[in-house]
Amino acid sequence: MFAPIVVLSRNYLGKAKFNKIRGRAIAKHSQVITAVCTSFGIERTTRQNLIRTARDNGKKLGLLA
Repeated sequence: MFAPIVVLSRNYLGKAKFNKIRGRAIAKHSQVITAVCTSFGIERTTRQNLIRTARDNGKKLGLLA
């Protein structure tokens, strides 16, 4: 679904810059998940599963193309 946008962005920015930005976005997303889990008292294993689910959904949507 998003794969064409991701590929075009990677080609435009260059692989190194794209990976740097992508890494920052993934880190921020994980921080948000952690903050929400901390706020609601969700266990560490559940938080890890949520992060894995986010990664898997990103793959399915083509965000990790």
